[in-house]
Amino acid sequence: FFFFFFFFFFFFFFFFFFCIFVWKEKKMASESSKKATKAKTAEEIFAEFQTLRNEQRVLANRIAEYEMDLKEHRTVIDTLKTVDESRKCFRLIGGVLCEGTVKAVLPQLTDSKEQLEKLIAAVTEQLTKKGQEINNFKQENNIRIGTPGTASAPTEEAEAKPDDSQQQSRNVLVVNN
Repeated sequence: FFFFFFFFFFFFFFFFFFCIFVWKEKKMASESSKKATKAKTAEEIFAEFQTLRNEQRVLANRIAEYEMDLKEHRTVIDTLKTVDESRKCFRLIGGVLCEGTVKAVLPQLTDSKEQLEKLIAAVTEQLTKKGQEINNFKQENNIRIGTPGTASAPTEEAEAKPDDSQQQSRNVLVVNN
């Protein structure tokens, strides 16, 4: 009986400590894997930074396109204001040329111009937020952008005689971990 009790007691404690040991190992492994996934490599940081910059460029291109449309609207509105209201005019709507009078088309163009101005303001706000997001990302990941080989301000000698190597240098993204 004593042997059976001792065997059962030993087995129970062995199983208990084994379970605790396995649980701690799994917990430590999961924590180290979380830390490994949180730490980004320089390539991942660079790719994410490039994605943010590309999104910023897309927004800037959209603003430029909308501003060109706005300029065209203003030119047409200014021209139509000098013309007789009963005169026939044509308007391009979604690739279809529509006929109308100046009296009917001018308010539509004015509304379109106002909507374009609101759209430009909204996209400009998005561009500002994207710029702030990029600056925060640069700070979080200790990124600085500059020309290669320039850790600080250029020396007086380098400023005095510009050479071909300075003209050929390109901007480089530097990630400090």
